[in-house]
Amino acid sequence: MMELVLLGHWVFFLSVGALDWGFYATSLVSVEAAARSAALYTSTSTSTAADSDKACTIALGEMQKLPNVGSVCGTNPIVTATQVTGPDSANASQVSVTYQSVSLIPIPGLLAKQLSVTRTVTLRLRT
Repeated sequence: MMELVLLGHWVFFLSVGALDWGFYATSLVSVEAAARSAALYTSTSTSTAADSDKACTIALGEMQKLPNVGSVCGTNPIVTATQVTGPDSANASQVSVTYQSVSLIPIPGLLAKQLSVTRTVTLRLRT
């Protein structure tokens, strides 16, 4: 009983931390996949390079299993698509996806109460 009293709260604390870090890792992977899928669509031609609405629809499809994801574009996640000049001076499409997590259990000094994940992908236009 004494061991449970002394170590129980530490085990609980570590379990909560592992749960929060797992959720954060899942959201990182999902946001990266959403940005990549949206960038693949926008890089098909110059007419789709800045199509933020369709890019947002594709990103919502990739992120549908995450909590706190809205059903319409412009809320959460926030998706922007722009036509840019790539690093090789060719036309490219750049897609940025930002996701705001649900409120997590904060761990002072390690994990904030709410996390914001942003991923940006730049792909050269195929045409």
